[in-house]
Amino acid sequence: MPSGQTHDRITLWSLPAVTGLTLAVTRSSNLALIVSGGFLFSGLMFSPDLDLRSRPFKRWGWLRWIWIPYQKVMRHRSFFSHGLLIGTTLRVLYLAVCFLLLGVFIVGIIQLFRDIAWSWQGLEREVRRSLFEHRVEWIALFAGLELGALSHSFSDWLGSTYKRFKRKGLRELQPQKVKPKKPRRKSGRVKRRNSQ
Repeated sequence: MPSGQTHDRITLWSLPAVTGLTLAVTRSSNLALIVSGGFLFSGLMFSPDLDLRSRPFKRWGWLRWIWIPYQKVMRHRSFFSHGLLIGTTLRVLYLAVCFLLLGVFIVGIIQLFRDIAWSWQGLEREVRRSLFEHRVEWIALFAGLELGALSHSFSDWLGSTYKRFKRKGLRELQPQKVKPKKPRRKSGRVKRRNSQ
């Protein structure tokens, strides 16, 4: 498995390729910037390794406490943290819920000290409108985040495969047969009945 420094290098060295390919496919500098920004953010701060006390975790600075519950729930390199689409989706939802709860707390504190009428319906309407009107940009941002996570997971997989290959040779790369498990025997003595 590559080190955090190697993951950072992979992100930085592949950023120009991601930007160039996005620009060639979309022919939009705005979308290329959004995808590239999402890729860079994902590679450096929103990595699948947020399930550990890793470099991306430390880069959150005084906000790193947000990720501690996530680390307690997620097992490292599980399908839910490193999986295709699901890892990024869960991190985005987790972060959105954290910021929503933090926002509700801050608004509550402000309302204690000031007489401000806050319209949750108005905020909800604005969020929906933003999501609908800028859906292409939101999709581009998610694509950038997912590409950053994919580069991380793919380099993890490649590094692990290479280490297994060095250790066990070519047979490690072939699919392994799964042996059926033997039934477990109960421990202790079993009393036999006398048949009379």
